[in-house]
Amino acid sequence: MIPIRTLAVKKKRRPCNKLRSRPLSYYIMPFVNDILKYRSLSIVGLEKNTGKTVCLNYILRRMHQMGVAVGVTSIGVDGEQVDAVFATAKPEIILYEGTHFITSEKHYLGRQLLSDIVSVDEMRTSLGRLVAARVLVRGKVLLSGAATTALLRNQIAQLQDLGSQVAIVDGALSRLSLASPTVTDAMVLATGAAVSVSLQQLVSRTRYVHSLICLDEVDETLRSKLSAIESGLWAIDNDGQLHDLGISSVFLIGRAEGDLMRFGKTFFASGAVSDRLLRLLVSRGKGITLIVRDFTKLFATPEAMADFRRAGGRLMVLQRSRLIAVTFNPTSPQGFTLDSRAACDALADALQTPVYDVMRIE
Repeated sequence: MIPIRTLAVKKKRRPCNKLRSRPLSYYIMPFVNDILKYRSLSIVGLEKNTGKTVCLNYILRRMHQMGVAVGVTSIGVDGEQVDAVFATAKPEIILYEGTHFITSEKHYLGRQLLSDIVSVDEMRTSLGRLVAARVLVRGKVLLSGAATTALLRNQIAQLQDLGSQVAIVDGALSRLSLASPTVTDAMVLATGAAVSVSLQQLVSRTRYVHSLICLDEVDETLRSKLSAIESGLWAIDNDGQLHDLGISSVFLIGRAEGDLMRFGKTFFASGAVSDRLLRLLVSRGKGITLIVRDFTKLFATPEAMADFRRAGGRLMVLQRSRLIAVTFNPTSPQGFTLDSRAACDALADALQTPVYDVMRIE
């Protein structure tokens, strides 16, 4: 992100062609106004140390300045001072007056802020009960919230009931599941040198995940039919009728009997999709359409996905995740640093979306 004070003198290519028509205010507070269109937001990193906490602090600071009521929690643990793996210093989470937050009993007791307890959940986690509170005087806190997406949905609803206009979930490690549109309304994707210090590999890995996030949705009629299916692999014929193929899990597809293509070349996988399913479908025919619930159900490798697409395969989702922004951290935990402008330019060109260096946004 180009600092506002240098816009008049730096005329090099901006991160993405789409930015050339943006108003000046866009550069002062990039993507924050877009967040206000949604009730909940997840911040997801492709790897640990891709700048999620810096991004979260930026969003929290801007929201506070704008007078927006915010609630925040985490899946896992975030906000620690020292990285547990690399023993490097990490930014701490700063919360402002009026912010609601949910964290574990253990980390609530260690907070460095003044707050009022709103409620204490009797269901225990490994770090104690979950405490919901409201910040009275700004300070720092470790966030450790739900361990499952089902519990996380309850926490988001609780934050919204407390008056949060936006509920923000900070991800732990590379937990893409919290970015499911069934959990949060929108997401920010964090990438960086921690993914790879090779710019080519960094772009390739980020572009792959980005392509999954941006998969096309099916039409509303088909979505309503498929949403109620909870398990198995189903075929969809040319008349839009659903056919249970009798395969309770895609992991058991190797035991399938009969011709999978007897109802056509369109399928719905209700659960996780791996290389095995994609390769089996490719072996049965070309031009296959595979529908999944959302991108977080895709666990196939880029190589298997490429083979599927070369065979004319098409992937679609019942519900697409709304990607607000892509952020970039140029420094790896091992101390390697990528050229920020070159990396942001390369990523923006590959993704055709704005990419912001989290260390330079203001």
